[in-house]
Amino acid sequence: MQLKAMTTLKRGRNLLPLGAGLLPVLLCALSAAAQAPPADSRPAETRPTEAKAVPDTYQTLSLTNLAQQNEVMDLQTDLRNMISRAKLFYVQSQNAISMRGTPEDIQLAQKIVADFDRPRKTYRLTYTLAETEGRIRTGAQQYTLVVLSGATTDLKQGSRVPIVTGSADSGSSAPKSPLQSQVQYVDVGLNIQATVDGAQDSLRLRTKIEQSRLAEESSGVGAQDPVIRQTALESTSTLTPGKPLVLGSLDIPGSARHLEIEVVAEIVR
Repeated sequence: MQLKAMTTLKRGRNLLPLGAGLLPVLLCALSAAAQAPPADSRPAETRPTEAKAVPDTYQTLSLTNLAQQNEVMDLQTDLRNMISRAKLFYVQSQNAISMRGTPEDIQLAQKIVADFDRPRKTYRLTYTLAETEGRIRTGAQQYTLVVLSGATTDLKQGSRVPIVTGSADSGSSAPKSPLQSQVQYVDVGLNIQATVDGAQDSLRLRTKIEQSRLAEESSGVGAQDPVIRQTALESTSTLTPGKPLVLGSLDIPGSARHLEIEVVAEIVR
């Protein structure tokens, strides 16, 4: 008797080949297994973990040596450009920067502030204004300023001269009293402005010197309008500490005299 290769399954009165029913199921199972991603056989501790958001922290960055408004603004601009995700605010009353960001942002900001907010040198500038007539010195005046590197120092010496610029209309034809006159004050005398920066052995000096005085003659416009004579010098020079430098020589109007301006810088600390 010949054996049949296919086993039969009896369902009710019909005979159904067993292989014909299981073949589609087997094919679907093989297809699903082929499409499924391979299981990660690595240990749990070596599998990559999902990146977690780092919470922001707060930090106050105190400034010790920066005090000028333009210097602080430059520092703020640098911090905002370098750390765009962080939030910054300058507290002027405390001379400090309030900052919120990630720990990496805080660490980078602290390094930037440390590079900017470094101790600076202090210099003593001595200006000599000498009047000469021909080759003979007729007189000299010296003025000393203490300047912090990167900052500006002003020196003023003189008087404030009142000038009548107009009068208030009181609606009356009576003569105007001095209380009704509009007066503007003009500074007359010497004004020296100096800014020092650069390397310790080669300083850059930006200076402006103005000297004014009342002339003896009147303006001819009004009885109370004076004539003010003014001499001004504005320059940028390179100084070597301890070595005098002549900034310029000016003619004094109305005379044969000359004004020579000399400056010397010394390191204080």
